[in-house]
Amino acid sequence: MSSSRTVIRGGLVVTAADEIHADVLIEDGRIAALAAAGTDAAESWTADRTIDARQKYVIPGGVDAHTHMEMPFGGTFAADTFETGTRAAAWGGTTTIVDFAIQSVGHTLREGLDAWHAKADGNCAIDYGFHMIVSDVHDETLKEMDLLVAEGVTSFKQFMAYPGVFYSDDGQILRAMQRAGENGGLIMMHAENGIAIDVLVQQALERGETDPRYHGEVRKALLEAEATHRAIKLAQVAGAPLYVVHVSAREALAEIARARDEGLPVFGETCPQYLFLSTDNLAEPDFEGAKYVCSTPLRPKDHQAALWRGLRTNDLQVVSTDHCPFCFTGQKELGRGDFSKIPNGMPGVENRMDLLHQAVVDGHISRRRWIEIACATPARMFGLYPKKGTIAPGADADVVIYDPHAEQTVSAETHHMNVDYSAYEGRRITGRVETVLSRGELVIDQRTFTGRAGHGVYVPRGITQYAG
Repeated sequence: MSSSRTVIRGGLVVTAADEIHADVLIEDGRIAALAAAGTDAAESWTADRTIDARQKYVIPGGVDAHTHMEMPFGGTFAADTFETGTRAAAWGGTTTIVDFAIQSVGHTLREGLDAWHAKADGNCAIDYGFHMIVSDVHDETLKEMDLLVAEGVTSFKQFMAYPGVFYSDDGQILRAMQRAGENGGLIMMHAENGIAIDVLVQQALERGETDPRYHGEVRKALLEAEATHRAIKLAQVAGAPLYVVHVSAREALAEIARARDEGLPVFGETCPQYLFLSTDNLAEPDFEGAKYVCSTPLRPKDHQAALWRGLRTNDLQVVSTDHCPFCFTGQKELGRGDFSKIPNGMPGVENRMDLLHQAVVDGHISRRRWIEIACATPARMFGLYPKKGTIAPGADADVVIYDPHAEQTVSAETHHMNVDYSAYEGRRITGRVETVLSRGELVIDQRTFTGRAGHGVYVPRGITQYAG
């Protein structure tokens, strides 16, 4: 590739650590230097391309560590392909996703990983990595975990939910955690007591309680808290770190906070849907509530304050999307008359950075905390830092020019995710992505998509930088 230089002038560079008025020099796909605007150093730079960032923020591209492109679920597939999903991510200021390859029961980890590489290879607009969903723990699986860590798949997701599909029992979880404790891998846990939930699902259906809102009622906060507690204790026994995905209930957060107060390497992620939506949405009439069916489920509104507080106190460290979109027409509708048949998942990969900027505007979090929970910490947590997640010499030039004053109204009419509704339809937001660079290449140029499928490359990851 021929040498190319880009200078970004006049913006406020915001990272997890700093806010500085600085010009940024990009060379050959990486950040080459930062210099205070107007200084001799900055003025001396020459470039092929100059981007005017006056009155704008210059921020690291978002790192969304929890997406499910093309995921099979409940007899259908998530509506976004790696091509459409990564393009939508770019529109939303996210320049790296970490998706989930799936081991099916009876198959090897390698078969699952190969299948996901085949889906993504040559199709992504931005860079991507993989976690591995482990559904079938036995001696061979455990040996394979070591091999995957060595080649940059350094995190493994297990499910205490979904018996008969992804579910692992406590013995399988303990064995995987022990292995991760030895090989440096990080266990990610879907913490809900799926065995108990299935009993409650059956009982609700027998009572004729079939509407989407009952999805939230049977998947009780107490069963999220119980599973979270159990996962923490199993990880403690195994001597392994634990990352709890999509924390939605204040009772589950309390378990994480308690473990962290004891000094345990326990980490928590939440998602925008739990911060901005609630059971009010699940209860929307005419089956509209199905749009908001995901697991863990949306909680009553009064849980939101606890989650925001958890983000401020660092009991929750990461906000990811769990992006797993299913169209209302033809997919969500599979569960008309039986909420348990509604495909679980919501679209959001395009909305995360903007919603979290709105949280800055609303006073929930600081600007630097916005970048920390959306870019820097996920990059560190999953072995991508400082290549991703910051703006510093040597880092990949994954950079977003963000207009903090622009106003937008979120709508399925204008979003780029391949799904027929928006979970945030009609919501007014202050702040908008203007320009996005991925490894120095313009992917969004002043609100025009200039990227291409195949620009995004697979990124092997190191081990977590938190659990030493």
